[in-house]
Amino acid sequence: MAEPPGAPPVFCRPAPLPQTGWERLSELWRRDEQQQYPEETVNIAKAAFTAGVVGWLYGGLPAFVSARKAFIESSRGEIFQSRADAVQSAHRAGLRSFIRYGWRWSWRVVAFTTIFNVVSTGLSAYRDKTAISNFAAAGAFTGALFRMHLGLQGLAGGIVFGTAFGVPAGGLLMAMYGLAGETLQEKRRRERKELYEQRLAEWQSKLNITEILGQTENNAQGRPEMERARDLKNY
Repeated sequence: MAEPPGAPPVFCRPAPLPQTGWERLSELWRRDEQQQYPEETVNIAKAAFTAGVVGWLYGGLPAFVSARKAFIESSRGEIFQSRADAVQSAHRAGLRSFIRYGWRWSWRVVAFTTIFNVVSTGLSAYRDKTAISNFAAAGAFTGALFRMHLGLQGLAGGIVFGTAFGVPAGGLLMAMYGLAGETLQEKRRRERKELYEQRLAEWQSKLNITEILGQTENNAQGRPEMERARDLKNY
């Protein structure tokens, strides 16, 4: 409903802090006033990019060296136009293997890292605390997801491998948080509380100003009526 002309503006009270795990979880995927995602979500994207580069190098570089060596050994009887032509042919063979096997490793490492980080970050946000158990559960889930197509034996192996990966990874992150003085959840909680208190103070200030303006306007409208009544009385 539209406000009548001259009516004082209505200021909404700031939204309360998230209280449930689902509210904290949904907050991870919402942008703030500056159209920026939370730090946890940005870190997931950064980790995925880094994992892609590392996976590509891990799978591509050995394939490049092996393919180049195999090309040289298999083409000793071939005739090339020049030494440069032979070197370029060897490099092209290595480059094809670099792209082929680098991509194979890259997308797998990206998928594993992204799923692991999404699950661990989601558990930390839902529980509102960072613990080794979050990373262990995330590793077990990711490992099982990657090995479930191999049956129960592969599923069990994936859980063991994922847990063995998640525990030291979580321990390393916990150590880094200890050096920083606070975890991401603690930082997020502190910043969220400070922002809420700031908005609440601004809302109360605006509300007080609105009340003062309303009282001033009412006094201004009531003064002519008082003067008119006084004139009639004197008349």
